[in-house]
Amino acid sequence: MEIIKRLPKKRKQIKAALFDFDGTISTLRYGWESVMEPLMLEMITGGGPADDELVSEVRDYIDQSTGIQTYYQMLWLAETVKRYGRNRSASEDPWWYKAEYNRRLMEIVEKRKRFLLQKDKTNTDFLMKGAEGFLKELNNKSIAIYVASGTDDPDVKKEAEVLGLTGYFKEIAGAPPGKADCSKEAVLKRLVDDHGLTGSEVVVIGDGKVEIALGRQVGAVTLGIASDEVMRCGVDDVKRARLIKAGAHAIVGDFEISEEIFDWLGL
Repeated sequence: MEIIKRLPKKRKQIKAALFDFDGTISTLRYGWESVMEPLMLEMITGGGPADDELVSEVRDYIDQSTGIQTYYQMLWLAETVKRYGRNRSASEDPWWYKAEYNRRLMEIVEKRKRFLLQKDKTNTDFLMKGAEGFLKELNNKSIAIYVASGTDDPDVKKEAEVLGLTGYFKEIAGAPPGKADCSKEAVLKRLVDDHGLTGSEVVVIGDGKVEIALGRQVGAVTLGIASDEVMRCGVDDVKRARLIKAGAHAIVGDFEISEEIFDWLGL
């Protein structure tokens, strides 16, 4: 566990935990970047060759936009298609691009879900190491657990169910279908405003800069999960740098050192 910013010695007890889902708990959507990048290049070029500068621009955007709702990534794509002007028959509708991206990605996700349903694999094959045990222990400590994801709401709920995790969560909130609302910001706002919690009574846990930055804005404790989604354990240096820049108080690669995490949180 790497401590980036020291927590105050005197602070309120943690009462709630807000998790991102993909890349933080679940790896069912691992490799989404390898779906998004060719889609973007195809739509920008109209299927033609992509020069190194364009490839670099797309990769840089995908990297810095990790964690935001897919709609906003597809809005950038629609604007970029128009800016380049190479694909004159392309749609101008971000929702069209989102639907096409989701269709391509879900072919991979559905295959992985079938492995689970047919018992060719177990849920642990698609969970970060130690994740379920960590959730179970949070429940045992009476910490209310919430999930907020940029993935479409019906999809993230189905994936949590397939992984056998639904019972751990008080609420699962994904991106509202057909809306550009930010589920992560909305759940944090409810925790602070509607549930009467102060920011310091919430720990935000995720592998993306969006949830970490939002957590810092409300004064929450933030734990960055710099996850290696292939190994499902250990630290990914690119994610680590991104999470530190976003303001994470501490960094881990997975949940196998749960006792150390709980000690740090004062739980």
